[in-house]
Amino acid sequence: MCRDPPDERSLESLVEFGVVNLDKPPGPSAHQVSGWLRDMLGVEKAAHAGTLDPKVTGCLPVLTGTATRLAPAFLEGTKEYVAVLKLHGPAPTDIESVVSEFEGDLYQKPPRKSAVSRRLRVRTVHELDLLEVQDRQALLRIRCESGTYVRKLCHDVGLALGTGAHMGHLRRTATTPFDDTSLCSLYDLADAIAFAEEGDEDALREVIEPGERALTHLPRVTIAPSAAREVAHGAQVYAPGVIDAEGDPDEEPLVACYTPTGSAICLGRLVGNPDADSGRVVALERVLV
Repeated sequence: MCRDPPDERSLESLVEFGVVNLDKPPGPSAHQVSGWLRDMLGVEKAAHAGTLDPKVTGCLPVLTGTATRLAPAFLEGTKEYVAVLKLHGPAPTDIESVVSEFEGDLYQKPPRKSAVSRRLRVRTVHELDLLEVQDRQALLRIRCESGTYVRKLCHDVGLALGTGAHMGHLRRTATTPFDDTSLCSLYDLADAIAFAEEGDEDALREVIEPGERALTHLPRVTIAPSAAREVAHGAQVYAPGVIDAEGDPDEEPLVACYTPTGSAICLGRLVGNPDADSGRVVALERVLV
């Protein structure tokens, strides 16, 4: 069964397939914050998109209800942070040029406390800007590939500077496709829920967005309603059911499939020519209905 179009859903349907661009406070873990949001909204489950350490603040999208199936979409985008680099000695005069050398592909090994295997891997730092230097502190803006360890990056920059350094405060300002221009605090959410209980849904509808909002950075494939019904039962997406498609099949990108009214149906890999008369176009990975 397909959902109603995103802008026509009841509040109950919105909460069951929604996303909240949460401003994570310092202290609790990302898992704890997601649990609080789940209980506040009364949904069966909620999942955060991209872990933040307890002391780290900022952009933490939380998926609610069946929208938790959208989590793989966040592995495709970039992250952006503002970090305080705490130097262990006076800032050298060439600090800006040294910092700029860390743009590009870097080898990183996850820290010992990481939940992933400690294997050497490559992560890309797209932009690394030195915003300000004051005494033994430097303010950095970092735009990087998902999975980049900023704490390790700060340590390595300190070694290159010859002073040593460690990461101070860290705030995530963006995780594709969300940024800090539309953040919602837990207090905002609590107030919106209280208003909704009194019959005013507007505030809660501003806080909770349709789950499709988390997919806006992915190539889009539009399929016919008849094909959507088949996909809902586990069928692959074949060429006759495709109305329109973005992306290059040779690259097999992660794509989001929609009905013509904008309701998300599934996530998958674009593997075939959508203009062909037959054959598989999208290899199914996650059914969303």
